Amino acid sequence: MKRNLLVAASVVTLACIFAAGTWYGRRTPTTTGAVSGRKVLYYVDPMNPAHTSDKPGKAPCGMDLEPVYADVALVSAPGPELASWPPGTIKVTPEKQQLIGVRLATVEREGLVHNVRLLGRVAVDETRTYRINAAVNGWITRTLPYTTGSYVKKDDTLASFYSPEFLSAMQALLFGLNARDRTLAAAPETSLATMHSNQLFQANLGLQQYRDTLLNLGMGNIQIEDIIRTRRYKKETDVTSPADGFILVRNVSEGLRFEKGTELFRIADLSRVWILVDVFERDATLVQADQPVKVELPNQGKTFAATVSKTLPQFDNISRTLKLRLEVDNPDVALKPEMFVDVELPLRLAEAIVVPAEAVLDAGLRQTVFVDRGNGYFESRNVHIGSRVGDQVQVVQGLTAGELIVTSGTFLLDSESRMKLAAAGVQGLPLTDPVCGMTVDEGKAKAAKRVSEYQSKTYGFCSGGCKKKFDADPTKYLAKGKTPVMTMAAGEPKEVTDPVCGMKVDVAEAKAAKLTGEHQGKTYFFCNEACKKKFDEAPAKYVAAK
Repeated sequence: MKRNLLVAASVVTLACIFAAGTWYGRRTPTTTGAVSGRKVLYYVDPMNPAHTSDKPGKAPCGMDLEPVYADVALVSAPGPELASWPPGTIKVTPEKQQLIGVRLATVEREGLVHNVRLLGRVAVDETRTYRINAAVNGWITRTLPYTTGSYVKKDDTLASFYSPEFLSAMQALLFGLNARDRTLAAAPETSLATMHSNQLFQANLGLQQYRDTLLNLGMGNIQIEDIIRTRRYKKETDVTSPADGFILVRNVSEGLRFEKGTELFRIADLSRVWILVDVFERDATLVQADQPVKVELPNQGKTFAATVSKTLPQFDNISRTLKLRLEVDNPDVALKPEMFVDVELPLRLAEAIVVPAEAVLDAGLRQTVFVDRGNGYFESRNVHIGSRVGDQVQVVQGLTAGELIVTSGTFLLDSESRMKLAAAGVQGLPLTDPVCGMTVDEGKAKAAKRVSEYQSKTYGFCSGGCKKKFDADPTKYLAKGKTPVMTMAAGEPKEVTDPVCGMKVDVAEAKAAKLTGEHQGKTYFFCNEACKKKFDEAPAKYVAAK
């Protein structure tokens, strides 16, 4: 019996403790809020932050509106002065700016240098490549120990060959030499000084023609001079190197019979070489002739100074790249044909507006920066960006030099700005109606065909009337320097409460968007078309609830 009484007493005690804890848990937040004395700025829908109210109540989703306190709010309470600023503008107190780490930077205009790193391939300079082709038929009688890759100097003998076509040419040269010698020997010594100059000219011209014939057949100057000096025939003709360089091709062997036009040797002077690189199409227009370029051998630490060739570049329509050719001195022959090198090509961009890359919020089709308008106001401005170089970005439209922009804390500012636009019923790109000053959604304006193009810029309108006024005289509304605001009747409030959702509504904007309704001689204003439609269907329901 006593045991049963003990169990019952324990159960009752635990129930009392649970009830006391539940009561205290429900009571504590209310008491804490009351004691703390925290200031409530407004109430917000937990499922839709764009839905706000100045008093507690129920959200359209059925949940309780949550308070937003002054000591935790990022953006100060919205005021009527924001109506004169562009859409998406927010106001942040200096304390909150310091809290979220807002940093500013001045917009500058400068020309950026973009260093592009590319892979280059070493190639032989075509102007320093020498091909030794056979000018006659013949066969190789002697070869020297020079192979492909051997270094030779100018006039070095590479091989010898025999051709019967040289016999008549050498006979003509020797005949001319003997004829000139006989003429000079037969003339008296006293008449040599007075010999007619034309005779000497004709004699020397004949000898030069005989020399040229041997040169064209493939005999070198050294052998020709030796024939003139010794007055003897040469049974073999030597193949000599025309310049210092490396043998790239060797097509000779003893006893080889060749025909006229056969390539016997190919020699390249590698003291100056080409480097071939592919530049992408977007950078092709920035390349200039004689531009200095840095070339480096990978993992060797050797660098070379090259220049862009003046020749017309060739564009590859398959890889969409520009075939660029660089010229570089190669005195130590460190750069060999078909080697790969690293190329650093500096590309100077045209002078333009430049901002830090972290200042731009890139959402794909839309890029945004926040401009400091002073006194804590930050304007959300759409811009068009160009090239990006490192941590800097070119802005081709939307900013001017000297403006202050936010470079840090932009994400939080963008979140608040988007909430403000959503509260105004703008889901897409916000535009300002240049006629009435109302914020309009670009997507909705385009769908309703309420947009106009003027001087390469798109303007959106809240109604067909505003569009018609703008199209009649665009300069009238653009020359004002700021967006006009709809006028209101005397004594009419600037803001009222939407009777459907309880959201604050700007009277001027609601009038311009025709978001108004009449009931029992009184005008009501709405934040969007959905609320207006609900009110029109059952106005008494919402007026009675109010």
